[in-house]
Amino acid sequence: MYLKDGYSLLLKHRKPSSLPLVLATRPLNPPPSSASLLHESHVAHALRREPNVLYALQHFQYLTNTLAFKHTPLTYHVMIEKLGRNSELDALHYILHQMKIERIPCSQDSFICVLNSYKNSGLGDRALKMFYRIKEFGCKPTVKIYNHLLDALLGESGNKFHMIGAVYENMRGEGMEPNVFTYNVLLKALCKNGKLDGACKLLVEMSKRGCVPDGVSYTTVVAAMCEDGRVEEAREVARRFGAEGVVSVCNALICGLCREGRVGEVFGLMDEMVGNGVDPNVVSYSSVISWLSDVGEVELALAVLGKMIRRGCRPNVHTFSSLMKGYFLGGRVGEGVGLWRVMVLEGVRPNVVVYNTLLNGLCCSGNLAEAVDVCGRMEKDCFCRPNVTTYSTLVHGFVKAGDLQGASEVWNKMVNCGVRPNVVVYTSMVDVLCKNSMFDQAYRLIDNMATDGCPPTVVTFNTFIKGLCCGGRVLWAMRVVDQMQRYGCLPDTRTYNELLDGLFSVNELKEACELIRELEERKVELNLVTYNTVMYGFSSHGKEEWVLQVLGRMLVNGVKPDAITVNVVIYAYSKLGKVRTAIQFLDRITAGKELCPDIIAHTSLLWGICNSLGIEEAIVYLNKMLNKGIFPNIATWDVLVRGFFKKLGHMGPIRILDDILGKG
Repeated sequence: MYLKDGYSLLLKHRKPSSLPLVLATRPLNPPPSSASLLHESHVAHALRREPNVLYALQHFQYLTNTLAFKHTPLTYHVMIEKLGRNSELDALHYILHQMKIERIPCSQDSFICVLNSYKNSGLGDRALKMFYRIKEFGCKPTVKIYNHLLDALLGESGNKFHMIGAVYENMRGEGMEPNVFTYNVLLKALCKNGKLDGACKLLVEMSKRGCVPDGVSYTTVVAAMCEDGRVEEAREVARRFGAEGVVSVCNALICGLCREGRVGEVFGLMDEMVGNGVDPNVVSYSSVISWLSDVGEVELALAVLGKMIRRGCRPNVHTFSSLMKGYFLGGRVGEGVGLWRVMVLEGVRPNVVVYNTLLNGLCCSGNLAEAVDVCGRMEKDCFCRPNVTTYSTLVHGFVKAGDLQGASEVWNKMVNCGVRPNVVVYTSMVDVLCKNSMFDQAYRLIDNMATDGCPPTVVTFNTFIKGLCCGGRVLWAMRVVDQMQRYGCLPDTRTYNELLDGLFSVNELKEACELIRELEERKVELNLVTYNTVMYGFSSHGKEEWVLQVLGRMLVNGVKPDAITVNVVIYAYSKLGKVRTAIQFLDRITAGKELCPDIIAHTSLLWGICNSLGIEEAIVYLNKMLNKGIFPNIATWDVLVRGFFKKLGHMGPIRILDDILGKG
């Protein structure tokens, strides 16, 4: 299959353009001839209502250049707010510089907008540098500004926890008393960094200093303790501080109990809430419904929904999304789609999460045409545009179906809509290209990932290596393993598992053995899949003795066998004629109730019994199987019939088999 014209986008994507440094001067609306007719409120309103941040900035600069209006603190604030919301930091610096030149002081709210823009961009350290320059812009530090600075430091992905203490001390040194917001940021910092005991002490200190903790304070600590698996301690903290009547605290406890599967206590807690005069809200019910749906208890989740509605609590989009997910996980696609229609009829506006849940359910069930139609509706919805997860879900659906053309069309649509592909989408495209034997294109796509600022991960390489091995290109796969480090990736156990499977499949037994020896020398941890792959590979090449040696090494290393292991080992014992040992091994596995060997293992054993002990022993073992509720399949009967023919000739087995079946 080849890509049609227009699929050149498959190997590249458009990078989002930033605002130009030299701005054009296009006004939103032509200004009146007299500058005196332009009022502050008119300009501020025009800037606010312009959805395109570039056009708003062009208009702002146009007014400056034509001297039609002298900007005020209000119009500067509107522009700072708009640029900050869109993370246009370079343009934000330009506006601050203009304010400085025009000697217009930056207000507290405007400076907070600047700090928040750094926080939203994950640049807490730059927020701190900007804070040090606060006086340059005619603004003075306040408790509120300090609070937002602390929050920016905490909100950064790098988590500048070590800076928070110094900033807090600096704030106290300037004679500013922390308020409840300050303490809540400090509590969040302590909890985020695992210092839960310190957070509990800070709750006590707040009260001593006359700053009464609020619902956010208690919820922050209780939620963190629940996430850390300390649910009982969290309940004790809630009791000690009298926070049992705070609905958000109760919701945190509900989530903690759900996470531990303590469903009975969840319902008990909700009854306690009602008894204490606290009505469970939509978050309370939705948390329970979400957990029940995740564990497959959809009927119970529906019962909770019924109780929720009877108590006058209206379900929201998260409630419906959780239930739909439960239906789709259980393969009940029709009911999931039906619930979507109920949600729309109830006037609940779908968000991108519920749209993506619907798409995932449709794609998993193979309803790709309907999924594409839903995505099309999203693209026309001004309030809920598709995001990268939307397109990723669609691409994965087409990849699962092996449909390169469908996956490519979704990719191109995503790029044309300005949505930047992430590593998940890239990896899916690598997968579908490999499935269509387009290995050169897949390799170029991986190379482009690094160039486009989305470096491939080990999962990407494992997908490519698996595709190469399945396509018989094992030598190329081995070269790729050597090249991974160039992209900042190191091979993991799955990488070697795919490579071993590929080597065995092309009969490269010597190379496979060398790779196994190399892994052992480098002390690479081998998992169950590795051992199963090696044992199956040895078995396929008639090396049954080696299979048993690998089994011994596997058990010594503490790796527990699974059904695949049992099947390979039973076959190896049977091929070697060690049928009694195979029977003992199977009986021991079954007696321990750790595993329930499938019909494949029993069929292999019956084949060994027929060859080594005779058909009579095979019939005895067949009866044991039937007594245990293990029923033969067509392959099992085929083994037995061949055993009869081998022993008795062409006529005898038919009569004996009829006799056995007649007795059954």
